[in-house]
Amino acid sequence: VGHCHPDIVKAAHEQNKVLNTNSRYLHDNLVDYAKRLSDTLPEKLCTFYFLNSGSEANDLALRMARQYTKHKDVIVLDHAYHGHLTSLIDISPYKFRNLEGQKEWVHVAPVPDTYRGLYREDHEDSVTAYANEVKTIIEQAHKNGRKIAAFFAESLPSVGGQIIPPAGYFQKVAEHVHKAGGVFIADEIQVGFGRVGTHFWAFQLQGEDFIPDIVTMGKPIGNGHPLACVATTKEIADAFAATGVEYFNTFGGNPVSCAIGLAVLDVIEKEHLQAHAMEVGNFLMKLFKELKIKHPIIGDVR
Repeated sequence: VGHCHPDIVKAAHEQNKVLNTNSRYLHDNLVDYAKRLSDTLPEKLCTFYFLNSGSEANDLALRMARQYTKHKDVIVLDHAYHGHLTSLIDISPYKFRNLEGQKEWVHVAPVPDTYRGLYREDHEDSVTAYANEVKTIIEQAHKNGRKIAAFFAESLPSVGGQIIPPAGYFQKVAEHVHKAGGVFIADEIQVGFGRVGTHFWAFQLQGEDFIPDIVTMGKPIGNGHPLACVATTKEIADAFAATGVEYFNTFGGNPVSCAIGLAVLDVIEKEHLQAHAMEVGNFLMKLFKELKIKHPIIGDVR
């Protein structure tokens, strides 16, 4: 919402004067913020965990998926980047290919890129073809005695080239993953919070009938302040709590962070930033597409 936005600075300053403690102590900001976030998400994503960074959020999502499914393996998209923790470097082809390589419990699916990928715009059914690649990975994993905990993907692969997956792809992938006993994790850290213009969350571009099992968020959520969140279903949260080892985060969900998070949502709403993203985005796309017609060197506009 802009560098040093006065509303955000004010919210942080006012809350700093009163109290900054951790989420072990009850505070209205924590509940109010969870409620505001829940208003933007499908109803079944009703349990929230607050953290300090997108990397922390993705690591927690991975732990939850494994606890819920009792499986270990993860399917990710090629070129993906999900964070800087060891657990996330392991599921980030963008990183692990230059480091220790691919772990046996990690499976890499092709990016559903209809411009430069395996199946392109001229393919009769690129959605099914890309989803079948995931199905094949699952079948091969099962043959090797392995079990899938999660399909982990950015709703719009960003490091991989701002790829917009064809509508219906996530639905078909989720079908295969759920059948294998896994969960679908949507990483919205770089692409959520109204930045796609037409919707508040990028996964909603797939259609109203698609709902991930876990959604992770970070980056814009605090407008530069360290704040992140994992949203999930009651079933997954209950399974996670059943370990008896409570989730605890010293700074995650503290009142100052939640005050800032609430202020960010206020500004997005008050200044119509989602509509602004759509209007300016469409304007830019229109001009770039005109350049594309003029200059053959421009292949695709995203």
